[in-house]
Amino acid sequence: MRLLKAALGVALAVALVPVPARAAPLPVTPDPVGDLVEKALPAPPPPTRKPSTSSTRIAKRTTQPGVTSTALARAAATGTNGGAAPGAKSSQKTLILYDSTGPWAWLGEAYAVQAGNLASHGSAYVVHPVGSYTAGEMSGYTGVIYVGSTYDEPIPVSFLDDVLAGSKPVLWMAHNIWQLTARAPSFQATYGWNWVQYDTGAATTVRYENTDLGRSPLATPSGLMITSITDPAIASAPAVATGSAAGPINWATKAKNLTYIGEIPFSYVDHGDRYLAAADLISKISSPAMADRKRALVRIEDVGPDADPAELRAVADYLYAQRVPFTIAVYPRFENPLGADNNGVPQAANLAQKPQVVSALKYMTARGGTILMHGYTHQFGKIANPYDGRSGNDFEFYTAHVDANDSVIYDGPVPGDSASWAQGRINSATSAFAAAGFAKPAIFEPPHYAASAVDYQVVQQNFGKRYDRGLYFGGYCPNGACGTGAPQYDKVYGQYFPYLVRDVYGSVVAPEAVGNVEPEPFNNHPARLPADLVKTAQQLKVVDDGVASFFYHPYLGTSYLRETVQGMKSAGYSFVSVGTVMAG
Repeated sequence: MRLLKAALGVALAVALVPVPARAAPLPVTPDPVGDLVEKALPAPPPPTRKPSTSSTRIAKRTTQPGVTSTALARAAATGTNGGAAPGAKSSQKTLILYDSTGPWAWLGEAYAVQAGNLASHGSAYVVHPVGSYTAGEMSGYTGVIYVGSTYDEPIPVSFLDDVLAGSKPVLWMAHNIWQLTARAPSFQATYGWNWVQYDTGAATTVRYENTDLGRSPLATPSGLMITSITDPAIASAPAVATGSAAGPINWATKAKNLTYIGEIPFSYVDHGDRYLAAADLISKISSPAMADRKRALVRIEDVGPDADPAELRAVADYLYAQRVPFTIAVYPRFENPLGADNNGVPQAANLAQKPQVVSALKYMTARGGTILMHGYTHQFGKIANPYDGRSGNDFEFYTAHVDANDSVIYDGPVPGDSASWAQGRINSATSAFAAAGFAKPAIFEPPHYAASAVDYQVVQQNFGKRYDRGLYFGGYCPNGACGTGAPQYDKVYGQYFPYLVRDVYGSVVAPEAVGNVEPEPFNNHPARLPADLVKTAQQLKVVDDGVASFFYHPYLGTSYLRETVQGMKSAGYSFVSVGTVMAG
């Protein structure tokens, strides 16, 4: 499977400007960049004026008591979201707060969803707008995460006061730190640091845990808050950004109960990104005593009735000899309705009609392989979606096209998408597996990591487990109550995970954060060779309990696979089964 990704970009000039300030929102336009993950979340435009901490807007809202969302209360009561991944401690719970006003409010919800997905690795969580925070609310939580995405979001003084009371660890991201410092005239003396201004220069490297992580040039125009540590005995910088003309910048600043990240770390995320530092800091909030295991996973991708049995056996033999458990992503029906690479003559076959492939799959399972369901046909109907209609090449649960710039654009749910349609695909796949002598797999992977919100819900009901990078949609979690809102398919974004999570669809999701070997560039994405995967795995080591998980196509032979496996082992990872990771 090729990961087909497009980024949402905001074209802005790079400059150092007075901070914090606000600009008029700019339109979001498709902008393919490098090897970004699925749909990359953009960031709001950079600020252009200094804040007024005594503005009418702030004073009016922050003096009002918070109002708890009834939708959120219902969601918490039914357990439809906010659950912890297996292995998390039941005694821990994280509060996630986000901004919900202004023209970029949908981003606040999206950032909160990503923070919640990550927090689930260590604890259950509750997410809602910061504007509905009530005095003393954080006392019931292990820690708090606030994502400041809206400039001058009206923040309740009760939240500011509770943060300053210092009783709970707080991770604060990006905007509105000036409201906190204005509330505490002695902030600098107490915490040993203060904010200075935003830098929009080319700070494209973030060093964390003695490891260099990337920061996309697309993120730099949105700004990185410069902080000044005035008392090193109190404050420290867990991560430092470099590359800007402003010099080294404290990407993260920590003192007492407060850790501050000077930007939104969920925008424009790539492999080996500073997002990994954020994921680790989030896990330190959700589970302060997180175990630090270094485990690895490998998944053999896009195996269908059209697979080459010899290639499958060769892969199985190598991994078995290396004592490496593996997963096999199988679609049980092959379709080629447009006759791609077959002189226009359509082709179709069920797994049961290919006994040599069936035999090879059984050979693989006997050597440590676990079969997961990779859709039914890994394509949709009799159309190019987006390539040639052939199984293994096209999307099945989502529509996409390739634009004039050779970028893959995600369009929306397939025609006729519904819970019954998705259930029908799963039922057909289950029957095709049974006809070939296989039980229904316990794990699902949407082809090309893409499905509608309805499809994800059906997958959750049938499996409860996925092995993928999730695709999410604006509007799905109004006021933090995930699943109660109508998904906005024009606001689609993806997320990869460096460790096991339970995402907002309720599914336990095995991580895949390393990518795959792709010897040739495609759709404006560069080639990725084993050395690139190993580098990403080494960067992933900054994350406590990180899982270096990659996937591999058997038609590439075994030489690239050998390089990748050996590189992962040399980096200090131990390969385990996906079931071991999913058990927590």
